[in-house]
Amino acid sequence: MPAPITVVIPTLNAAAELPGSLGALMEGLAEGLIREVVISDGGSSDATLQLAAEAGAELVSGTASRGGQLRRGCAAARGEWLLVLHADTQLAPGWAAVVAAHLQAGQGEPGQPAYFQLKFRAKGPWPTLVAGWANVRARVFGLPYGDQGLLISRAAYVSAGEYPDQPLMEDVALVRRLTGLTALPVIALTSAARYQREGWLRRGAGNLWTLLRYFLGADPDKLARGYQK
Repeated sequence: MPAPITVVIPTLNAAAELPGSLGALMEGLAEGLIREVVISDGGSSDATLQLAAEAGAELVSGTASRGGQLRRGCAAARGEWLLVLHADTQLAPGWAAVVAAHLQAGQGEPGQPAYFQLKFRAKGPWPTLVAGWANVRARVFGLPYGDQGLLISRAAYVSAGEYPDQPLMEDVALVRRLTGLTALPVIALTSAARYQREGWLRRGAGNLWTLLRYFLGADPDKLARGYQK
């Protein structure tokens, strides 16, 4: 029987972070969980494509757009389950055993979508506070962001309408249509570079404002332009 999981990673000039993300997946290969890794690239000009090829990943290329890249990557997947990760997110050691148990219905009903617990690769009160809020938001409001990862069966993904082809809030658009979303006791270590560059309070407040505007009907393309500034 083929391994059940296809890992899908969207990339755009992610050479600095991709090796860490791929390296953390090795225990999943050892456990027989990962069938393939699909890198959905948006036009990288650095060594991202070379790194993906050296890792034996399948490459899908297209226009840079997080939602569009994820949609294309998931469409190319052959696994019964999708594990969607950002290129700067690394699953902590021990994740494979937890995921294997979840797939065997050890933590809920078969086919139940799940996400991981966010933690930044940075120390101090601000990283702890912001990650803590993200985990509360995910648990209480059912809104994990993409940097927390998403484990979802292909059937549930298709039933939810798949990722929309939009540059921002594609993760929110999808998870809002999911039922039975659950948190797995696995840490997803993600980069704090954007927060460190822009300031934890400023970036955190900006993220909340962007989410609110999205809920109020703002155009994701316009939101994305503001988000990149």
